Amino acid sequence: MRAVLTWRDKVEQCVYDLAFKPDGTQLIVAAGNRLLVYDTSDGTLLQPLKGHKDTVYCVAYAKDGKRFASGSADKSVIIWTSKLEGILKYTHNDSIQCVSYNPITHQLASCSSSDIGLWSPEQKSVSKHKSSSKITCCSWTNDGQYLALGMFNGVVSIRNKNGEEKVKIERPGGSLSPIWSISWNPSREERNDILAVADWGQKLSFYQLSGKQIGKDHSLNFDPCCISYFTKGEYILLGGSDKQVSLFTKDGVRLGAVGEQTSWVWTCKVKPDSNYVVVGCQDGTISFYQLIFSTVHGLYKDRYAYRDSMTDVIVQHLITEQKVRIKCKELVKKIAIYKNRLAIQLPEKILIYELYSEDSLDMRYRVKEKIARKFECNLLVVCADHIILCQERRLQCLSFSGVKEREWQMESLIRYIKVIGGPPGREGLLVGLKNGQILKIFVDNLFAIVLLKQATAVRCLDMSASRNKLAVVDENDMCLVYDIHTKELLFQEPNANSVAWNTQCEDMLCFSGGGYLNIKASTFPVHQQKLQGFVVGYNGSKIFCLHVFSMSAVEVPQSAPMYQYLDRKMFREAYQIACLGVTDADWRELAMEALEGLEFETAKKAFTRVQDLRYLELINSIEERKKRGETNNDLFLADVFSYQGKFHEAAKLYKRSGHENLALDMYTELRMFEYAKDFLGSEDPKETKMLITKQADWARNINEPKAAVEMYISAGEHCKAIEISGEHGWVDMLIDIARKLDKAEREPLLMCAHFFKKLDNPGYAAETYLKIGDLKSLVQLHVETQRWDEAFALGEKHPEFKDDIYVPYAQWLAENDRFEEAQKDPAQKEVMLSKFHHFQHLAELYHGYHVIHRYVEEPFSFHLPETLFNISRFLLHSLTKDTPLGISKVNTLFTLAKQSKALGAYKLARHAYDKLQGLQIPARFQKSIELGSLTIRSKPFHDSEELVPLCYRCSTNNPLLNNLGNVCINCRQPFVFSASSYEVLHLVEFYLEEGITDEEAVSLIDLEAPRLKRENKWQEITSNNAQTLRLDESMDSVGDDDPFTAKLSFEQGGSEFVPVVVSRSVLRSMSRRDVLIKRWPPPLRWQYFRSLLPDASITMCPSCFQMFHSEDYELLLLQHTCCPYCRRRMDDPSP
Repeated sequence: MRAVLTWRDKVEQCVYDLAFKPDGTQLIVAAGNRLLVYDTSDGTLLQPLKGHKDTVYCVAYAKDGKRFASGSADKSVIIWTSKLEGILKYTHNDSIQCVSYNPITHQLASCSSSDIGLWSPEQKSVSKHKSSSKITCCSWTNDGQYLALGMFNGVVSIRNKNGEEKVKIERPGGSLSPIWSISWNPSREERNDILAVADWGQKLSFYQLSGKQIGKDHSLNFDPCCISYFTKGEYILLGGSDKQVSLFTKDGVRLGAVGEQTSWVWTCKVKPDSNYVVVGCQDGTISFYQLIFSTVHGLYKDRYAYRDSMTDVIVQHLITEQKVRIKCKELVKKIAIYKNRLAIQLPEKILIYELYSEDSLDMRYRVKEKIARKFECNLLVVCADHIILCQERRLQCLSFSGVKEREWQMESLIRYIKVIGGPPGREGLLVGLKNGQILKIFVDNLFAIVLLKQATAVRCLDMSASRNKLAVVDENDMCLVYDIHTKELLFQEPNANSVAWNTQCEDMLCFSGGGYLNIKASTFPVHQQKLQGFVVGYNGSKIFCLHVFSMSAVEVPQSAPMYQYLDRKMFREAYQIACLGVTDADWRELAMEALEGLEFETAKKAFTRVQDLRYLELINSIEERKKRGETNNDLFLADVFSYQGKFHEAAKLYKRSGHENLALDMYTELRMFEYAKDFLGSEDPKETKMLITKQADWARNINEPKAAVEMYISAGEHCKAIEISGEHGWVDMLIDIARKLDKAEREPLLMCAHFFKKLDNPGYAAETYLKIGDLKSLVQLHVETQRWDEAFALGEKHPEFKDDIYVPYAQWLAENDRFEEAQKDPAQKEVMLSKFHHFQHLAELYHGYHVIHRYVEEPFSFHLPETLFNISRFLLHSLTKDTPLGISKVNTLFTLAKQSKALGAYKLARHAYDKLQGLQIPARFQKSIELGSLTIRSKPFHDSEELVPLCYRCSTNNPLLNNLGNVCINCRQPFVFSASSYEVLHLVEFYLEEGITDEEAVSLIDLEAPRLKRENKWQEITSNNAQTLRLDESMDSVGDDDPFTAKLSFEQGGSEFVPVVVSRSVLRSMSRRDVLIKRWPPPLRWQYFRSLLPDASITMCPSCFQMFHSEDYELLLLQHTCCPYCRRRMDDPSP
């Protein structure tokens, strides 16, 4: 920081106070009994103001700039307008010591030796408040709510805007330390109002609005007469008995002197929103200074350290924009940064910091060493283990402990120094001198190496990444680039103030000057763009620029230098530039140019960057062909041009390389048939046909079907012509094609017949079938069109087609209510019956699977485990062949496995899990099935006997897994299942002997002929006190056997099912309540079932004839009000 005197004036009287107009254009000076108005730009005295009769002690300007006030020893206060006219005057009982305007309400506070006056334009009178001591100074808070008063007795009184005292601060010195100047910090960024207090106990102190002191007192070593804040509150000015103005930080750290005077400084003020300072002295001197705050900073690659608020150091990572603040609490004089080291020079010491870790993004610094000595130097450089001090012509190398290890004496003043890297303790320094000499110095070597010498002084230096080139900016703003080894001047560019090499590319540098950024690649012309500031670094596509006090990273696309390399077909160099940062369009241009230049490696990398798979496939195919020995570059380039859409250039290259066929294929695929004809061979009919066919395909695709049909016919592609004609319903065209075709061409003729049928032209279809001799299709045509006479005539000639005619004819008769005629055909009857039984079986399967599906898909199941177990077994045994649509074998086996495991049928569960392993299992079941397959291995390999089904005909216990299906393994009797629980019902189906009609059977059952009851063989004997039961075996057992039970017997070991056939006598012996009859309508036969456990009631639905346990049926009927199988409602009277 240095102060430059702008102007100075001297008056005859002491200058007690100063005030700036808020816009900074005028300065009001209290000198003697006059007010002097100066122009701040050049110090011209604009006008003296006379109004007071005695010395003017104080002056203050209102914040809005409309008026200002002055106070005098004549006990009066005068209000002046901005036009320098006095408009109001009021008095106090004593001399006026200070005046201050409220920054918000513009209320004026005037303080005398004994009282305080408060005046505002809205009120006529001045409200006054007594003071216990002489008031020497006053200051309003930023919000205008409180007024601080400094007293001669060492007390600070804080009052509200009505004059009432709210806080009283008593200084330790009391009346021995009069408060001579106070000021509130004007910064809006501070969370609390901060009051700066200067007293004649030679102390500077800070207080909060509450009266609490901030920090400790700061010793001044002089009597302060005035204190003033900068506009934003970052610095404080103090002047007094030391005959100078000192600059302090807002925390009270002294930074230096602004300007030394010859007498006491009674007042000093800062021009609003600027770095200009005015000083008023006892001898009448008025000095106007400009404060210049020099930039103290250091840069290494992407880390930039700079001074902030004079006492802080901020380290900024230019890539991530992270910042860290280091508070030094003293004036920072110099900063140096290198890798993980940071050196900060303070007035009495140098601090060496290091990073906590080696992480390139780490921003945490800690103190490594302190050198507690005062140094005077122009430049400071830090290395891994040393610091370098530059003192005009001399360089000193010090260790971190402060020991001087080495010293170099130069021939001229050192203008520039920079660390260029190297091993720790052996780093290299690049040094530029005023005499134009450029040296390289190693910190462990006493001897400096002269790189080169030029005629002009050095201003800036940088060395390329490979240490082969040196860029110099001289005092004539010329950028000169040298080859370090040959000392040859490679090129020079004008208008440069700083230069930097790209750290990632050897041949690229940038320099700034004249408001422009200049980027130069190799020896190509310079590319310019506007940029304010100095270039200090160049890393990849980022240029680090210092503008005034801020460092920024500017992202600069490297397009211009890349195109400069492309123009010279230097593809690899262009790729290196592109890697620094260019747009996607630039990458694509590089890829295309490299591809056309047959630089496939570069093209592949560039196309990979833009993710263009199409061109990458082309490059891979060309590389494969080159590996196989192809060397024709014209052919490769032709493929490239065809991909780029340059078809005519590609065709010329194909022709030049002797591959006209490739040009023909290209034009044909592009539907450019006129160009394709130029590349046809010597009228080769195959090629001509191929071309016409492709032209027809194209005509079809662009929705010109008639032209396509004609082309297909001329090319011999009759099937395609027929397909288009049929799709558009052009019957005439189809007739013409069918009649022209030879009968040997069956496929196109069959297509014609198909479209004739579809377009309702059976006559032409019949003609076509006759032409090719396809009589079966002709019969089918007659049947479909119900032309029965022609069909019968054809059947008479060809008896082998009778079944194909009469079965559909019978079905047609039935559909048209001609049942008697239809029934004459027995084949039709069998077909319909087999369909009925098939669909009945499917209905039973779907009814059972519905429960399984709900169990698997829904979160809760409403069925018992035994029911789910029975249903899944039923389905498993029913699905031995084909699985109907919609029924999942996985769901069935999954349910069976889970329920078998839960009920103890471990053998069956293991079988189910094994079966599941061979099926495609949904992902949601995968873990459950794998876990179940493992855990079932721990269970015994047998099934619970309680679950084993019993055959009620032969009393055989059947295995749970039955290879025969839902029949007994012993007697082959089909099981009858309950339609709700799917348990095996105690029913056995029986058949009637031949000759017994259904009506006769029912009448015989209804007779219920009585059977002889078996007499009791037990005799009861009673004697005295005992009862005895005795079995009398002499009694004959008459009528012991049921006639039906006798019929249940069968021949053991037979593999065929032997049904139970009953005679009239057996029917007569049956009870009506033991027999269930499914009374199917004709032509279906009735089915008879005998219950073998009459006490266990079974109910049959009168509509669907499904069997249920009576209790289950009644419960389901109450729940659903309908049959659970066929959904017949309870109140439906129909059977």
